[in-house]
Amino acid sequence: MTRPAWAPQDVDIDRPSAARVYDYYLGGSHNFAVDREMARQAIADWPDLPRVLQANRAFMRRAVRYCAAQGIDQFLDVGSGIPTVGNVHEVARAALPGARVVYVDIDPVAVAHSCALLADDGHTGVVHADFLDVEAVLGDPVTRTVLDLDRPVALLVVALLHFVGDERRPADALARYRDALAPGSHLVLSHASADIMPPERADDHVALYKRTATPMSMRPHDEVVGFFDGFSLVDPGVVGIPFWQPDGTLPDGAERNPGYAGVGRRD
Repeated sequence: MTRPAWAPQDVDIDRPSAARVYDYYLGGSHNFAVDREMARQAIADWPDLPRVLQANRAFMRRAVRYCAAQGIDQFLDVGSGIPTVGNVHEVARAALPGARVVYVDIDPVAVAHSCALLADDGHTGVVHADFLDVEAVLGDPVTRTVLDLDRPVALLVVALLHFVGDERRPADALARYRDALAPGSHLVLSHASADIMPPERADDHVALYKRTATPMSMRPHDEVVGFFDGFSLVDPGVVGIPFWQPDGTLPDGAERNPGYAGVGRRD
């Protein structure tokens, strides 16, 4: 395969990347044949999958606009993947032109692509770190340069925690972020769930993601709500992803979307 100019030399383009597969689902162009083949297999098993992920992205955009309407002009997108179609900084700046964004990911593929794509944007930054290493994320020189952590920040943890197993104690990490961020900060979170999925479909999807560096697990509604401990939930609470403050007609198949979303405020 010919390596395109936007693909850094140290990125393996022969192994599927969850970040690039997600980019493909969203209609982006930063993906390769190996990613598209994995996506086609997933879609064959679950035809609604692209629509599910597009609904997740639409939630992210609505939540960013909501936070901007509260006057928040700083966004920390942890587990960001590749800044792809409808990315955070573009959505935020449509409301607040001076908005600043730091993208964080543990996946070197996503980080390398992000650095290449955002190299000329002085109001964004990219950090290579693990969501669980809160001190490394918040203490990174890029984070400290781009964001003022003494003011409210919107922490985005969108479609991330289903890639973090219980043994790694993701709720503890969220509590450390909560305690470190200024009052008025918001948590924006979405999470895959098997609550309304046939068990065999959930099992097949989990098995497919074991081919990547980020295997998947799913959690029920009560566990997703628990991630907002210490935050005051914004109406309508933790609900199906398409049902969080919809801005128009609900998309087809909204009731079949197997995930939850919510926004909480740190008082």
